[in-house]
Amino acid sequence: MFPDLTRDDVFRLETRRLWLRWPRQADAQAIVRLAGEKAVAEMTARIPHPLDPREADAFILRARRDNAEGRALTMAITPRRQPQTLIGVVGIEPDPDRDGPHLGYWIGQPHWGEGLATEAARAMIDAFFAYTEGAALTSAARVVNPASRRVLEKCGFAAVGSGLSAFPARGGLFPVDHFRLDRRAWDSLKTWHAAGLVFDRHRAAGESLRAGG
Repeated sequence: MFPDLTRDDVFRLETRRLWLRWPRQADAQAIVRLAGEKAVAEMTARIPHPLDPREADAFILRARRDNAEGRALTMAITPRRQPQTLIGVVGIEPDPDRDGPHLGYWIGQPHWGEGLATEAARAMIDAFFAYTEGAALTSAARVVNPASRRVLEKCGFAAVGSGLSAFPARGGLFPVDHFRLDRRAWDSLKTWHAAGLVFDRHRAAGESLRAGG
């Protein structure tokens, strides 16, 4: 799915506040501490609480292998001025049950409310559409997770329905909202942002613009 450019661990994505890089073994302790927090883990399908350090090690090895094979792209989210310090993870991987690869992410609780998940997600989305020929991305959020829903909406995703999804780490099926973003919508969103406009999904089914920063 991803090209040779992303298959080397020197690959980086930079944003105004963040530096996205491949996860490395030195990140394991931060992953255990941040992803293993109940408030973070319970919103995910695959992160147990508490998180065993061996599972963090296995996640890092699996992410690096999939990155190297081009099957997926999983990146550690770090502050631009502290690139050694992992504060979250964002990734795009195949989803055979949905129409397009799937975007997933988490941010450590100390960094909630700063817009960092949106910033990281936008960087990954832009990389996906720039470096692959993919037509669309999917994502999902638990219905009890409005913050994640807002991240997706700010990234241009449109809601496409709700349903039950398996959450192996939670031990059952849970209701989620499903989302989709296609290449045309992303290109339009980038154009609007460049013009100083903000897309408002709550008006006119995606055709209304309002002045914004």
